[in-house]
Formats: sequence, C-alpha cells, structure tokens
Amino acid sequence: MTTMTKSQILPQEANRVTADMTPPEIVRWAVDTFASGLIMTSSFGAESMCLIHMAHTAMPGIPIAFINTGYLFPQTLLFMETMRRQYNLNVLEFHTQHDPIVWLSVNGETDPRTRRDVEACCRANKNSVFDRAMQSLSPVAWLRGVRADQSEHRSQMQVVEANRRTGALAISPLLRWTSRDIHQYMRLHALPYHPLWHEGYTSIGCNPETCTRPLADGQDGRQGRWSGLDKKECGIHLDQGAGI
Repeated sequence: MTTMTKSQILPQEANRVTADMTPPEIVRWAVDTFASGLIMTSSFGAESMCLIHMAHTAMPGIPIAFINTGYLFPQTLLFMETMRRQYNLNVLEFHTQHDPIVWLSVNGETDPRTRRDVEACCRANKNSVFDRAMQSLSPVAWLRGVRADQSEHRSQMQVVEANRRTGALAISPLLRWTSRDIHQYMRLHALPYHPLWHEGYTSIGCNPETCTRPLADGQDGRQGRWSGLDKKECGIHLDQGAGI
C-alpha cells in the first residue's frame, strides 16, 4: 500500500470525502489513505477503548502513542498494560524526562495532591513529552479521540485538520459522536471502560485533585477536569500547546 503524504491531502477535500462517513469508516479511510504514515494517540482514559478498537480492527499493530506524565493514576497504568496484553496493542510509551518528585520540589509544588501552577505542569510534563513523541514518530497523520461536545474549542474543530504544531494531519473520527454513541459502540463490542469510570470519573487525566476529580451532582462530561479553574484543555490538541 502506498502511503500518501500530507501535501497530497487537502483538509477541505478530506472533510468533504468523510462528511457522511461513520467513525469506523473514517478510520478505515485514514488507514487506506495514509497506511504506515498513520499513528494514533491515546490517554487510555474513560472511553478510550472505543477509538482504539476501531483503529486496531482496521490496522492491527497501529502505533499508539501514550504520554506518561509521571502523574497518572495507578489505575490508568494498569488499564493500559491490561489492554496492551489483552488486545495485543502496539503501545509506544513516552515518559517525561523530569523526575516527578524532583520537578514538584524545584517548581514550588509542596503538595503532590494539587497544583499551584497547572499550566506549568502541563507544559513540562505533558506537552513537551507529546512534542517529543511526535518528532520521534514523524507521522503523516494521527487519529485522536476528541469530540465536539467536550468543550467550546473542540466544537470548532473539523474531522481532518492540518496541525501546524506537529506538521501532521490530525484526524478526529469521533468528533460528531456523543457519549451515548460511544456507549452503544462499546457495549456492542463488549469493550471495557477505565476502572475509574465506574467511580464517577468521566474524563481522566493526571491524578492531582486540581486536574481530575469525579463528577459532582449535576455535572457532566469534562467538568471533572481542572474543576474551578478557567482551563479546558491540557494543550496537546492545540497548536500553541498549554496555555488555554
């Protein structure tokens, strides 16, 4: 199979072609179009097995870049390893180059359960790792699991976008799906949720309480992330990185 280059695919044309496709069809289109130039990213979060299943079904062995910030929940690491073995996934784990405990001390973070400067932590321990992963893998395109109903910024995204930060095409097959759509797909294929999902964590990132909490009554979606802060994104899906 011939791998298409980014310059051969215009995002506007790709969005026209994929406009009426289902998420599995978009994934298949991406595999057929980019072949070995395609990877995916996954945080192995709450509903992550939905897109992983689609991608692994269409392209067994697809590289899955997993960003380990050093502050992930132990349940996330166990879930990732369990899924890797159970489904024979090709997970490529990229670690922060900082010692997690030393980084907290040097940067004035006296309580590991919280963050005084959330943006600094995201920049140093997530965005820098993501940038290194993408430089190492040099994909033509990558699949990501963002959805339009998760935030105002994501509601403005298109299924296929040229990402200036990475130089690759960002493809979001699940963009138009809702949590209900995800649930139906996962139930159909008997896919497991992240174990913390059953404890009210619907969006799972790093483990400080300022970064990830279970939902309170009346909250939904990503409201457990950076609760009480004017922050909606960790930065890896933004051209400018952390800072929003």
